[in-house]
Parts: sequence; C-alpha cells; structure tokens
Amino acid sequence: MVVAQLILMLFVILIAAEVFTNALEHLGERLKISEGVTGSIFAAVGTALPETMVPLLAIFAGTADSHLNEEIGVGAILGAPLMLSTLSIFLMALSVLKKRGLQGHFNPERTGFTRDLNFFLGAFTLSGVALFVPHETPLFRGLLAFAMVFIYFIYIMITLRASAALVKDGHGTEAHEKMFLARLGLPQNLLLILIQLVLGLVLLVGGAKGFINGIEEVSKLFGISALLLSLMIIPIATELPEKVNSILWIRRHKDTLAFGNITGAMVFQGTLLPAIGIMLTPWVPQREVFAGIVITLLATLWLRVMLARGQLKVWHLAVNGALYITYLTVALA
Repeated sequence: MVVAQLILMLFVILIAAEVFTNALEHLGERLKISEGVTGSIFAAVGTALPETMVPLLAIFAGTADSHLNEEIGVGAILGAPLMLSTLSIFLMALSVLKKRGLQGHFNPERTGFTRDLNFFLGAFTLSGVALFVPHETPLFRGLLAFAMVFIYFIYIMITLRASAALVKDGHGTEAHEKMFLARLGLPQNLLLILIQLVLGLVLLVGGAKGFINGIEEVSKLFGISALLLSLMIIPIATELPEKVNSILWIRRHKDTLAFGNITGAMVFQGTLLPAIGIMLTPWVPQREVFAGIVITLLATLWLRVMLARGQLKVWHLAVNGALYITYLTVALA
C-alpha cells in the first residue's frame, strides 16, 4: 500500500512538472527571451518545484514528528543538488554516448553555463560553512542565509540582462510542443499559459505532500533513517523531470537548454532552499550531509575546470557518475 502511494504520488509529480514546464516554454517564447533564461530560470525553476515543495512542506506542514520533518527537509534540500550535479549529468551524457562517442563534445552557450556554475559553487560553499556555525550564533547563521538569497537575486538580474543579446545571436526560445490545454481546443494566449502554470503548481503541491507521508511510512516500515531516504529516494524520484527534459534536449543538440535546465536548478536549489534549512533545521555536519555537500561541490568544480580548459567531452561527465557512486558508498557504509 505504501509503495503504491509513492508510485501514485510520483506520477502526480511528474505529470504536474510536465504541465508546468510546457507552459513555461510557451511563456518564454511569447516573452521572446533567450534559451539561457528559459533553461536556467524558467525550466529550471519549473522542474525543480517537485523537490522544492517536498522540503518546504516537510518543514512547515509535514507530519506530527518534528524531528522526522527536519530530517526529510534537510535530506531533500541537499539531495537535489547532489543528484543534479552527479547522476543527472551522467545520464544526460549516457543518452548521447552512441551518437557522439566518448570523445564527442558538448557545446552549451559558454557564458551562461559558466555563470551558473560559478554562482552555484559560491552559494553552496556557504551552505557547507553553515554546518559548522553553532546555533548559539543565530546572527551569523542569519547572515549566511541572507547572503545565499541575495546571491540568487543577483543571479537572476545578471541572467535576464544577458538575454537580449543572446536572442539577437539566435539563441531565442522556441516551444516545440503545443500547449497541453490548447490541445483541448482552447485559445492559446497568455491567460491560458498562466492557467496551466497554476494547474501545474497545484498538482505539484498535492503530489509533494503525498510523497512526504509515503516517506514517513517507508522509514518506519524498514527502519531506515528518514534523512538517508530523503537524500537518496526523494531526489531520484523528483529529479526525473530534469533528466527527461535534458535528455530530450541534448539528443536534439539543444545543449544550452539541456545544461541550463540542470545547472539553473542547481543554482535555485543551492541558494534559496539551503537558506531555509540553515535557519529552520538543525543543519549540522552529519556524515551523510557533509559527504553530500563535498561530493556535490567536487562534481560541480570538475565541470567548471573542464569548461575552463575550453572543451567539455562526453567522457568527462562519467566522472560525475563515479562521484555519485562514491557518495552511495560513503552514505551506506
């Protein structure tokens, strides 16, 4: 019964993310913004909402067990960037291995990709520092949380400012599928886009709430730490939209959208959510938590170094997959 609930809620989450992302792409096309903005902000935030809703609802409206809520919240907050920077990146490369080969190159728009990685590395490092800041110094913890929120605000401003030039260079957003609601015969306009966005959001909240309750039951049934389950199971389930969208885009040689969808979500989830975690959860250097942050930073730094060398090859992303295996080994030891 519990497994059936998790599967049902997963389907709700996936359908909701597809509805939301589909509307976002059409909004990006209508607003005439760049692929970088659509990938790194619109699509990234849209497909990041499932795993964003889980920790928020766990912390603010989860179960009657506050300790369990905090463990689910921390696990989901840190598990998402870990999954994106390692397993998601690796699966995206694996999907084009046959077509491009081990020595094949990826060609995302470099300025946006570099910007995403730089902002994430800076913000997520602060979340690691916060692990060692005592709760007896709330002011310092508060300053770190504020700095992370401010970093995301600056990131959005810089990304939007770069949009116009990228559109002129031929990097404008194009929606490749018709609006889901428009397929019902409704007129495709801005109002319909906004209605579909709201519909997707409502479904996401409902699916995330049901998933939290399912995790609680699984944790009790198998005697497994809710923190470990949240670090591993929730991200695998809720990151599927990112994987699917990025895999489809990378196979169509839309490298900017594919990478932006993942790295933009990393920036979103590596700033706002850890800021909430720092203020409202224990946020201490437990083994699983500390290892997750270190592995995530190493995986991101590897991408940044390869990009700085002037090329990003298919085989490079196998290292990200290996880092995920390394994390599993450490966490399950």
